[in-house]
Amino acid sequence: MKIYRLHKKQNLPISKSQAWEFLSSPKNLKTITPDYMGFNILSGGDKPMFAGQIIQYIVTPVLGIKTKWVTEIAHVVDGEYFVDEQRFGPYALWHHKHFIKEIDGGVEMEDIIDYKLPMGFLGQLVHPILVKPKLEEIFNYRTNKLEELFGKY
Repeated sequence: MKIYRLHKKQNLPISKSQAWEFLSSPKNLKTITPDYMGFNILSGGDKPMFAGQIIQYIVTPVLGIKTKWVTEIAHVVDGEYFVDEQRFGPYALWHHKHFIKEIDGGVEMEDIIDYKLPMGFLGQLVHPILVKPKLEEIFNYRTNKLEELFGKY
């Protein structure tokens, strides 16, 4: 069983409260997700984030195949971090930690995603040619979009 990790950090010239307000609102996920992914919240994104919150999405990650994705906000420490975990969707495991830390002149945002692909050995074969590059592309888009919205650090 191979578990992969994607680790990203980004600094933004905004306050911790601004960062938390934006990042902890499920409706803002659409803003920082590439348009081609067809990201759409079906339910659960209409309330402020809380532990136990279930959010259902439709995404089109590859080859135009629409996929339902259900996540649960497993942990929240207001203003500091939250964790979302996939309950149903394209991964065998998806555990995404979001941290926000105050730094001089802004905030450091850190994402740590631990994930496992379905289909055993076949999943491991497609990881370096399809999954890893796609995740890198999505998070690079996110980085650029956040800089566009809030400025460069």
